[in-house]
Amino acid sequence: MNTYEPGRGIALSAGASALFALMSAYTLLLAPLDGLDIFAWRVLWTVPGAFALLLLRRRGPQLRALLARMVTEPRTLLALVVGAALLGSQLWVFLWAPLHGRLLEVSLGYFLLPLIMVLVGRFYYHERLEPLQWMAVACAAVGCAHELWATHAFSWPTLLVAFGYPPYFVLRRRIQADSLVVFAVEMLLLVPVAVIEVRAGGSLAQLDAHRFLAFVLLPGLGVLSTVALASYLKASRLLPMALFGILGYVEPVLLVVVSVTMLGEHLSARQLATYVPIWLAVALTALHGARLVRLSR
Repeated sequence: MNTYEPGRGIALSAGASALFALMSAYTLLLAPLDGLDIFAWRVLWTVPGAFALLLLRRRGPQLRALLARMVTEPRTLLALVVGAALLGSQLWVFLWAPLHGRLLEVSLGYFLLPLIMVLVGRFYYHERLEPLQWMAVACAAVGCAHELWATHAFSWPTLLVAFGYPPYFVLRRRIQADSLVVFAVEMLLLVPVAVIEVRAGGSLAQLDAHRFLAFVLLPGLGVLSTVALASYLKASRLLPMALFGILGYVEPVLLVVVSVTMLGEHLSARQLATYVPIWLAVALTALHGARLVRLSR
């Protein structure tokens, strides 16, 4: 049975959202690498950071226990492999989008994601929603419904984000292992894919001519990635699924700000009709979160 810690979980989730938004702009510094190259190097630089965190937090026994389960329990191994694949697809599209002018589409996926997470929490985990949460969900649903009405469809980056993460989080809870340990193992499972891409994509030759990129910017990406993902995944275990889902609205709001102010993407009047109700949902979620923190003290 989960022991929830609303104050700590909300702080970790909000901090992770800010770091993810920063990372979307950070990718512009990594030229001439493309989305797949950046994904591969992000994995390779995140792995040592993740295992360094394991050492600092003395999670060696939990890591050994999970590795033993992977050997003796095929279902655990399968769940981790599938989870790594789901996580890898999200890491890739998040880095690919800002380089191809598609960050607004990805941010819309993150707007849809909390709605789906709330539904998972309500109907799969049977969590009870409070009035402020229902109001936030209703506002977000209005914004998403407008987008569907205006465009008659969602783009594939939007759908990948919206429907890729919920099964990933359900799998993580089923594994029932320390969040940081699972994260480190998932990243380790992605290493072969990253190595193949580094060798096939030719990025090693590019890095020979860009030493600052190789020895400063890419390690910096690894640090950002490790801290952001570890915080986000830890928050997923400290909060009820519904609240964790609604808090997901913080990140896409920040992504829209970054895409418009730093990446030069345009936010039209039609898109405002989508985003304004969702921003209202964020405000209602902030009120609910502040109330939970007060009650938990």
